[in-house]
Amino acid sequence: MTPPQAETAVPDIPQLDIPELAESAGSFEEERERRKRELAITFRLFARYGFDEGIAGHVTARDPEFPDRFWVNPYAVHFSRITVDDLLQIDEEGHVVEGTARTNKAAFWIHSSIHRARPDVVAVAHAHTIHGRAFSALSKPLAPIVQESCAFHEDHIVFDEYKGLVLEKSEGERIAQRLGDKRAAILRHHGLLTVGRSVAETAWWFITMDRACQMQLLADAAGTPRVMSDDEVRLAHRQFSNANMARHNFGLLADLVTDQEPDVLG
Repeated sequence: MTPPQAETAVPDIPQLDIPELAESAGSFEEERERRKRELAITFRLFARYGFDEGIAGHVTARDPEFPDRFWVNPYAVHFSRITVDDLLQIDEEGHVVEGTARTNKAAFWIHSSIHRARPDVVAVAHAHTIHGRAFSALSKPLAPIVQESCAFHEDHIVFDEYKGLVLEKSEGERIAQRLGDKRAAILRHHGLLTVGRSVAETAWWFITMDRACQMQLLADAAGTPRVMSDDEVRLAHRQFSNANMARHNFGLLADLVTDQEPDVLG
């Protein structure tokens, strides 16, 4: 049965009047430090949200000076303990250019393929969250039943293959190819993945997508959710897919982390 769709028309409402946050911090050195700082903070946030699970999960940030390299969390360091100093710089062959710890092979194949295929992407986030994996088992996209889900309306894919851990280059390339120009992916029986033009927005998209999965699971369990009208979806997508708003939301959370866990900065 097709869920009922709302009939209410929505007027054209402008975006919130909030300051524009710059995507770039200036010089290569300044931007590198900013990306590393936001990356380390992202891991602390993911730990707070319960996105950690053993050695699984990885977030990467492209290096601003050497775009064929990216920064990533080291193998087997818990999200809640990662600092800026722990991050590794990896080249396109998977070699550690900066840092001394081991890398996660799955992280390399997934992230290197996406960074190579999407020069517009600065960061990639992937983790095995409870709600993300539960929803991925349904093998369907998010429905526009709440405003946050609309951030991903026609802007995410379902990767409907499963071959275990991503330990081969070809698997990473298939994920990147299937992702195309979208901002997020639901990996069947596996988890969620988001990308963005900054670490901040990528992290916020991931948090939002996991929450959207949780909300749809709850709504589906309670009954038949009312799907938003086309006008409502367009409005919510325009507002909740806004990268500047995502950076503001991340900044609020980042301030909490740096205040409460100052060791994250190394």
